[in-house]
Amino acid sequence: MKKVCVITGGSSGIGLSIVKLFVENNYLVFNLDLSPSPTGADCKSEYRQCDVTNIQQVSEIITDIATHHTIDVLISNAGIHFSANIENTSEDDLDKVFNINVKGAYAAIKAVLPSMKANRNGAILLMASDQALVAKHNSFAYNLSKSALASIAKTTALDYASYNIRANAVCPGTIETPLYHQAIDNYCQKSGADKAAVHLEEEQLQPLQRLGQPEEVAELVLFLASDKAKFITGSLQVIDGGYTAQ
Repeated sequence: MKKVCVITGGSSGIGLSIVKLFVENNYLVFNLDLSPSPTGADCKSEYRQCDVTNIQQVSEIITDIATHHTIDVLISNAGIHFSANIENTSEDDLDKVFNINVKGAYAAIKAVLPSMKANRNGAILLMASDQALVAKHNSFAYNLSKSALASIAKTTALDYASYNIRANAVCPGTIETPLYHQAIDNYCQKSGADKAAVHLEEEQLQPLQRLGQPEEVAELVLFLASDKAKFITGSLQVIDGGYTAQ
């Protein structure tokens, strides 16, 4: 029987790589996202249109899945990036980042826990960031949200260990995704900088002298979801090419 994985934000970037890898490893994957992958690359997963800021909608979709399947893995991956310091972050900006990055995770975890508790088994993965460990310039709201996800992983791990439910946060560094390219494009439009030069500078900031790839993050997530990681919980798993070791 296939194991069941629910992922939020699985239609692009790291999320799409996770969907594809889990499908390849014989998981039944339910992708909760605003829209399916534009390339159709997630077609072997079960797509459910979902706005993670709508807590009731998230709860209803996950409850429906749990009615028909045993949910083994939840991956809270949906998120947005926002670049600004605290003075340039409006209340609306802060709300938007937190509603998607943090409340979206809250909604998904809260919805899946009754099923996992009943089964006395489960793995919860939250997509945090290297910014859960270190600060970066012009990243007030985003950094705050990713630190919150790290906290959620640790408190959930402690609260539900007695049910054999594990919770961990994955903390990627700079990964080459559509979100990365969007952020670089936005910066270049504002500053007039050359994109190729900015991209090279980003690579040189990493001790391994390159950016991470979504497939590499997916491999770590697959390991953490598996029984090979059954003694790992409450941890922040960094995959950043050595950036935070500096």
